[in-house]
Parts: sequence; C-alpha cells; structure tokens
Amino acid sequence: MIEVQGLTKRYGPFTAVEGVTFRVEEGEILGFIGPNGAGKTTTMRILTGFLPATEGTASVAGFDVFEAPMEVKRRVGYLPETPPLYREMTVGRYLAFVAELRGVPSKERYKRIGGVMDRVGLTGWERRILGSLSKGYRQRVGIAQALVHDPPVLILDEPTSGLDPSQTAGVRALIDELSGEHTVVISTHILREVEALCDRVVMINKGHIAAQGTLDEVRSRASPPHFAVELGVGGEEASREALKAVGTLSEVKTVEPGSGSREDRADRADRVVMRVIAEGDPRPAVASLAVEKGWSVHRLERVTPSLEDAFIAIVGEEEGL
Repeated sequence: MIEVQGLTKRYGPFTAVEGVTFRVEEGEILGFIGPNGAGKTTTMRILTGFLPATEGTASVAGFDVFEAPMEVKRRVGYLPETPPLYREMTVGRYLAFVAELRGVPSKERYKRIGGVMDRVGLTGWERRILGSLSKGYRQRVGIAQALVHDPPVLILDEPTSGLDPSQTAGVRALIDELSGEHTVVISTHILREVEALCDRVVMINKGHIAAQGTLDEVRSRASPPHFAVELGVGGEEASREALKAVGTLSEVKTVEPGSGSREDRADRADRVVMRVIAEGDPRPAVASLAVEKGWSVHRLERVTPSLEDAFIAIVGEEEGL
C-alpha cells in the first residue's frame, strides 16, 4: 500500500531525512517512531505531498507521490500534529467544507459527514464551535476530517499528543477500530501507544532508519527474550544446586541468579530466582525437573524486553552511549 525507497530531504547543508526505505502492507498499522527531531514529521509530510523530496521515491496505493500527487491526496487522510481547524466554525460546517475540498459529491456529503461523526464519537456535536472544544474533541474532529473522503490510507502525526489519559484511551480505541479497513501510519514518540496499536515498527534516528520489523523483532535488539524462573527449593545451598541443575538441561544456554534471589523476607527465603536463556521454550523441562527434585514452582514466565528498552538500546548505541 505504501512503498518508500531511498527517501532523502535536504535543506541546504542540513539533511533532515536520508535514505529512508520501508513498506506498509494493506490494512496494517505501522508505528513510525523516533526521538524528537529525528525526521518523522518530514517523512510524513513528503508522503502526503506537503513537501517535495530531494531524492528517492515514494508511492501510495500504486500512485507515485511526486508524479501523481493529486491521486495520492485523494487516497490519503492526514492528521498533522496540530489539526487544521478553523476555530470560529462549527463542527458540521467545517466537515462540510473539508468534504467539498476533498471532492466528496454534494449528494453524498450529508450522509458521509454523519457517518464519520458517528464513527469518531461526535454525533450531536454539529453546532458546536470548534474553538470551544477540548483538545481531545479537537483531535476527534481532526481524525474526522482525515476520514471524510473515505481514504484507504491514514497518516496520523502524534495523534494523542497533549491529551489526558482518558482522551488518549478514547483516541487509541478509535484508531484501533479503523485498522483493517484502512492502512494506518502513526508517527509518534509515545512507545506505549505503538505497543498498544501497531503491527510493525519503523524506528528513525538522525534522519535514517535505525531499526524496523515486527514488535518482537525490534524488541529483541535490546536483549534476547529470556525466562524468569522462581522455584521453592529450601535454603541457600539448595538454591546453588538448583541453579546448576537447571543449567544442565539440554534446552538451556545460560542461567544466572535473577533479581529477588537474595530476598530477606522470610516467605521468600526458601526460593531461588533465576534468569534463563534457552533454545526454544525450557519451561516444560524445568517443570519436569522440579517435579523430580520435589521443588515447588512459583514462576515460569517468558520475559520480552519492552519497546522502550529497545529504543534506548538502539538510539544509545547510535549515540555511542
């Protein structure tokens, strides 16, 4: 649905984006993440036809962004970080104005506007003045204007920026409902948002792609997934023996004491906590060993690094930290 190859944008001697290449499949939600100033908004503006690129190619729904910009704009709904609202207009008049600009046939506008308002939770708000709305509802109007011409692609730049937790949850739920029917690109630096909504991630830093892939693929850049194991074994000596025994299992590559293995609390004194890295899933083998040794099992859990862990690791590596 979206193809980007070698995209570069220069402003004189300054390069904002360099050699950016990625792909978004139909119906997918892609998280486009990076630090402030990394080049996210520049890339989004190029994809939506608001900025020309210096080099590279980009296409949306089969149309070249630079050779057929009007065809691309017909197929893209764009929510910039600050929604383009006329604060003195009512919600209904504003959406009618946008629908006309977007080429929605006059006979279809009333039905289309009503459907979009219902979809984003604005039914009954037609006569409200835009300047009187809270930021959360202004964001809803911004999403409505991006949807009013029923585009197959939505590009949302910082859609929950500045919202309170309740407003953020509402906008996230709305974006989640849009997936499948629309291909969605979310540009944001809020990583919890990406983990909650997105299928794949493109991470940009200093204008170039630092990482991309599924959430698990990008998370694994921080550290490999591991397993947290907590066993009731009965004392310090038994804990050392348990660590050795788990380490001899064929599935296990490495094992080391985990946090909490030296708890002073009496109800944890008989337990050992370990961090296990393995080929495949070692939990059945650890459970069988526990039965054989008479240990109680309190935790056998696969632990995956968070996207925040990966972000810090990847950006820190590029910064030489």
